[in-house]
Amino acid sequence: MTDMNYIAVDWGSTHLRAWHIENGVPINVLHLPFGVTRLEDATPEQIFERYINPWRSERLLPVYMAGMVGSDAGWKAAPYLRCPLKLNTLADSLTAVLPGVWIVPGLRFQTDDMCNVMRGEETLLLGVQHLSHASCVILPGTHSKWALTESGEVRRFDTAMTGELHHMLMHYSLLGRGLMAQEDSEVAFLSGLHRGMAQPALVETLFSVRASRLLGELAPEAVSEYLSGLLIGAETAVFTQRYRPARVALVADGPLKPRYRQALAVAGVEAETIAPELAFLTGIRSIHERQ
Repeated sequence: MTDMNYIAVDWGSTHLRAWHIENGVPINVLHLPFGVTRLEDATPEQIFERYINPWRSERLLPVYMAGMVGSDAGWKAAPYLRCPLKLNTLADSLTAVLPGVWIVPGLRFQTDDMCNVMRGEETLLLGVQHLSHASCVILPGTHSKWALTESGEVRRFDTAMTGELHHMLMHYSLLGRGLMAQEDSEVAFLSGLHRGMAQPALVETLFSVRASRLLGELAPEAVSEYLSGLLIGAETAVFTQRYRPARVALVADGPLKPRYRQALAVAGVEAETIAPELAFLTGIRSIHERQ
């Protein structure tokens, strides 16, 4: 029987989260603002030594890290494994950075006219296959991922820069310039959602956000909500058309969970919600059990 004592690390661009697992149960948790783009003058190894290595003690517990820590901007570049790929083979391609410390590889999907990559989400997908029977998995976020998985294999995946577009448009474009403080508005969100789903070609709908505000059709404090609905609606329309799912596993929490559930309901798709932390820890546990 596998010794269920190890450390799981989700190390992204902006944050680092780590779990000290004893007998299969987290006994210590770290949430730190030291993503690989926010290390200031420290190196990833120095952050690891300062905050995570003390958990290893004399036993030198194995450590499994996933996310942007394995990018060319992280600790050490881990490979992108080509899809289609059996998710349980992730454990066979770990990249060592220290004795007993590994980085999970990312995934890539390529066709004649499309290139796509992911880092970190592959571990969530591995966890989801132990938690759900849905073949379509949605991972909303800064760069939302939609993946098709069948029989434990990732067949393809796509990316929408929904979260990043919302941030950029609200902070660095004409759409967000000179606005008052934004407020929650389900009415504005749903209005944008239906518009985005009906007209997902954003190149001709984005400017209407500004025009609607200027002409009094959109409250100035509700621009963010309307834009959120527009972007999520467009994403949902494009990918439900491509994947045609009857049911999906939605890996989301916080404010994104109800927004995507609403979008999927409008599209007529049943959604089973899975907490990202549960999916991640289940994925890392699966990797550890194969070592």
